[in-house]
Amino acid sequence: MNAARTDGGQVVVIGAGIAGLAAAHRLLGRGARVTVLEASDRVGGKLLPGEIAGVRVDLGAESMLARRPEAVTLAREVGLEARLQPPATATASLWTRGALRPMPKGHVMGVPGTAAALSGVLSEEGLARIERDADLPRTEVGDDVAVGEFVAARLGREVVDRLVEPLLGGVYAGDAYRISMRSAVPQLFQAAQEHDSLTEAVREIQAKAAAAPQTGPVFMGIEGGVGSLPLAVAESVRARGGEILTGARVTELRREGRTGWRVVTGDRVLSADAVIVAAPAPAAAELLRAEAPAAATELAAVEYASMALVTLAYRRSEARLPEGSGFLVPPVDGRTIKASTFASQKWGWIADEDPDLIVLRTSVGRYGETEILRRDDTDLVAVSRRDLQAATGLDATPVATRVTRWDSGLPQYPVGHHARVVRIREHVGKLPGLAVCGAVYDGVGIPACVASAYAAVDQIHGDLQAVQQLTAHPVQSLHGGAGE
Repeated sequence: MNAARTDGGQVVVIGAGIAGLAAAHRLLGRGARVTVLEASDRVGGKLLPGEIAGVRVDLGAESMLARRPEAVTLAREVGLEARLQPPATATASLWTRGALRPMPKGHVMGVPGTAAALSGVLSEEGLARIERDADLPRTEVGDDVAVGEFVAARLGREVVDRLVEPLLGGVYAGDAYRISMRSAVPQLFQAAQEHDSLTEAVREIQAKAAAAPQTGPVFMGIEGGVGSLPLAVAESVRARGGEILTGARVTELRREGRTGWRVVTGDRVLSADAVIVAAPAPAAAELLRAEAPAAATELAAVEYASMALVTLAYRRSEARLPEGSGFLVPPVDGRTIKASTFASQKWGWIADEDPDLIVLRTSVGRYGETEILRRDDTDLVAVSRRDLQAATGLDATPVATRVTRWDSGLPQYPVGHHARVVRIREHVGKLPGLAVCGAVYDGVGIPACVASAYAAVDQIHGDLQAVQQLTAHPVQSLHGGAGE
């Protein structure tokens, strides 16, 4: 793989989501001159700060995995350390089989180590089916397998439908029966390769975790919303001499000479020593079509899920919510919403900003669901309120509502996604001074996007170790994508 020397050189970053901004921030620390080009009118991508009834809220992703260091460290580097806050409560529920039920413990992304771990969520028949796992012959996973397909074969469909599906759907807005186990739950994939019994594999994962316990919160937020993170990174980039242009759609990306690049946006032509493409797959495919057509073809085949977030504010005197941070909803129960976050209970800073207000949000839309997202905002608010009333008894009238639509917001990781990413990087790696990063490659969570960005920066400096590590071990996102 060829590399361009960028120390002191000019690098263009295409895309000002958190991945592109993190790449720019890292590049400036290495002495590069940086220009970031963003097609839309704002920075931040799927991280979007907003307000409702005078209270600051997130209108996109609202938490980040803290057990991976990249996002929290970046927040500290750009001056947000004092605003980092763990959730005030992380006790979530499942709304299933007609009731809110405590989220089970003792599972890996919904896959239990014992049947008893899912008592209260599954039927007696479902629990009995889990017990059969130890007696079944080995199920081969091969190079990859769908999470839902594999787990259903070992433990029964009820485990998938009642727990795996809502957990994975919360991250990817996807279908567990399509989602790649290798890409989405890599530790489970590795364990399944080594064990005949799936529950035994889970117990080994749990034993390793217990032997090396991690301290500190699993997730972290930021006072004012994690949507403030890209704004702070952008401010830091500009303060250090980087240039960020919004409304700057790139219309041409071509090699210039043996190692340089020509980038055209509007009537401006930039010459760069290196380019990092941090745009979603469809845009990246268009950009790379001229110089990396094989990579462009792979990227054009990536599918996305659309979704919407409905944020509602109520007077505290008129509304009561169950305890906890919210709930997930299995699609098998036939509800419209797929999750609800009790934002003013989950994040202390929201409650502090207006103690007389209760703020919550719901999410609607999964991969393949198009009808619900064709409804207007009024309808989405109405169906959210109906489901909330059925789940929690909340029948008050909100004082304010907001609907935020994320069309083609979340890349899907179907079986074979890992191999596709490997092929894309092989094609891109043949071109000096070119790298790609973002949610489509290494995980949809914020730390995964930052890690992807840092690996791209290393790559254009000739260091492939980070890219190789991410390709071998994708960042398990858990929660914290644009979904709940």
